[in-house]
Amino acid sequence: MNIKTKHMVCALSLALASSAASAKQEWSDFSISYLNGTDYELGDEDRQYFTFEHASGHSWGDTFFFIDREMGENDTDSLYFEFSPRLSLGKLTGNDLSFGPVKDVLIAGTWEGGDGFDNVMAGIGFALDVPGFQYFNANLYRVKNELWDDDTMVTLTWGLPFNIGNAEFLYDGFVDWSTSTSTNNEEVNFTSQLKWNAGKLMGTSSPLYVGIEYAHWTNKFGTDVDERSPSLLVKWHF
Repeated sequence: MNIKTKHMVCALSLALASSAASAKQEWSDFSISYLNGTDYELGDEDRQYFTFEHASGHSWGDTFFFIDREMGENDTDSLYFEFSPRLSLGKLTGNDLSFGPVKDVLIAGTWEGGDGFDNVMAGIGFALDVPGFQYFNANLYRVKNELWDDDTMVTLTWGLPFNIGNAEFLYDGFVDWSTSTSTNNEEVNFTSQLKWNAGKLMGTSSPLYVGIEYAHWTNKFGTDVDERSPSLLVKWHF
């Protein structure tokens, strides 16, 4: 990790530490997922993933963390993680910052890394009030990349629960759009999951989802490669 990246990580960590001193956790969620997918264009065509996720809301904002373990058909194995804290300006100042569909304005950050790289993002986030959605967030980042030119990224995340009869479903996902640079093409990653809560039928106390994930990735990693990859998934919340 270079000097500028370290400074950004330290600044974000200090901001979180100062807020955490008087923090109150309002909610939290843990989950473990298993995905089995095909039709990958970069690397092994068939892969499996184990993913651990944790999300939480606090009196100072919210956090999201996940780590992927990827296992390819040719015995390849890699790790990837993201840690995304956001500081709520509304909660920290005690002011109502809502306007139009915006419920709150936040300072947003993400640290992503894996085998051989660390990237840090910093910017502004918005919590949106969209009818029917459990959550809908938008973040605008300036990205400090370790292995290629810096760029700008917009990230949307959402969760839409719905019922068909007595069956419970959840459609959630994200869209990442990154600007082009001298080293990378413009990039769009639209990944979403459609899941049925089988746990309700089985009588589990927390959701146990089964469903599909579909990744529609244009210019993956800034290359000329487009990837359209479906995966079967099982996801247990606890």
